[in-house]
Amino acid sequence: MKKTLFIKNALILTASSLVLRFLGIIFKVWLAQKIGSEGMGLYQLVFSVYVLASTFAMSGTSTAVTRLVSEELALGSKKGTLKILRRAIEITLIIAFLSVIILFFGAEFIGNTILGDQRTISALKILPLSLPFIGVTSCLRGYFIARRRATPNALSQIFEQAVRIVIIFVLITKFGKNGLTESCFAVILGDASAEILSCICLYLQYLCDKKNLNRLSGRTHPNFPIVKQILHISLPITSGRYLNSGLRTAENILVPKNLAKFPQNSESALSQFGAIKGMALPLLFFPSAILNAVSTLLIPEISEAVALKKNYIVKSACERIFKITSLVGLLFGAIFFVAGGEIGFLIYKDQDVGFLLKALSPIVPLMYLDSICDGILKGLDQQTFTFRTAISDSAIRIVLILLLLPKTGLIGFIIVMYFSNFLTCFLNVGRLLKISDVKINYIKNVILPCVIALTVTLFYRFLLLQIKGISMLCYTLLFCIISCSGFVALIFTLKIVKKEEFLR
Repeated sequence: MKKTLFIKNALILTASSLVLRFLGIIFKVWLAQKIGSEGMGLYQLVFSVYVLASTFAMSGTSTAVTRLVSEELALGSKKGTLKILRRAIEITLIIAFLSVIILFFGAEFIGNTILGDQRTISALKILPLSLPFIGVTSCLRGYFIARRRATPNALSQIFEQAVRIVIIFVLITKFGKNGLTESCFAVILGDASAEILSCICLYLQYLCDKKNLNRLSGRTHPNFPIVKQILHISLPITSGRYLNSGLRTAENILVPKNLAKFPQNSESALSQFGAIKGMALPLLFFPSAILNAVSTLLIPEISEAVALKKNYIVKSACERIFKITSLVGLLFGAIFFVAGGEIGFLIYKDQDVGFLLKALSPIVPLMYLDSICDGILKGLDQQTFTFRTAISDSAIRIVLILLLLPKTGLIGFIIVMYFSNFLTCFLNVGRLLKISDVKINYIKNVILPCVIALTVTLFYRFLLLQIKGISMLCYTLLFCIISCSGFVALIFTLKIVKKEEFLR
């Protein structure tokens, strides 16, 4: 029953994540056509501040709620579950309201002095409205993950994306002609409105689910101080996210400024920044939806296994997620490497995006592995390690940006991306393998699938190019479909993944 529930939740989260990312890609294509790559760059500047503010609002409590509520549910404690959630919401609201005050009254300073563009000020003033709601939403999502209920989170996120698209579409259509200032304000207003309504949607679902806790009959109160335990888990995560988000925000501000110092980029720095952050990276991360769903659901499973001292479950889960992530990352890395130019031009009608997809494709498996391992490590109480890794990575990236971009331009940023992803993936994967005692067959799980992925994609590209008169859309769709099918067939044929293992 438990395994069936896990698979059901994984399918729900995967389907919803794919829908959300698909809608997001389509929407960004439309938005890029309306406001251009410079407008996307301006939006990414404000959005970097938005991410930093959201990090403060969430305060790392989502993971704390998931882990602590999972343990209380395993021990049958209704009062403990509700008390943990209530305390977490109180903590995150206090921090969120402080963030609101700082951002609202500091908008002009941030826009003029830090971002260096007064067109961002109006958007920065509207941004804080959603922060308390973002904080509450993060706690409720952590609660539903612990409850092994994926549907409420999926519904609220789809609702949020739909609201965002509708509001931004209406506002951009009406006010977009007034310039990039109005366009940027419209997009951030849509983001804020969507977060508020999504929180209300999720809270209503929580009120319905709360009644089901009456069946719990275990201990009446946690045997630990709740606030102290929440802070024990959330503080390292929060500190890491604060510093990491702050450093990433600084990075996003420095990238266009230092790209502009390169002689050939002085006029197009903001456009290149928009192409990287707003167009290429979302495409590269699009296929990782299934991995994010599985890793999210593994946190309560791993937390429960640790609480019950079932180390074999932790080891088995880590082995499987490493294998799945490697296979998916290598396959899509090969697809972007072989057909990235066509994919970028087909979706955005922009050759620069196609170039970036091909250039960054070799690090796609590293991006996926790093993201998944980071999430699992937090479920294993390794948030202090991930904090140190994230901070070191961000600091090194900023130094490299300052050194390389003025001299090498866009190529320098690609070098930074390679170095950063190699470093964090090496550290996080190494740590996970060490503490979980997982043994990886690198030839079978990494090298051989890499060779298969490249062989399959190059072979099918050659075959499709022999078809005269094929449209770029048909070519791209056929290439992706048959490459995925051929890769899956070969990994089963060569027993890289056995039928029994797949079913298990």
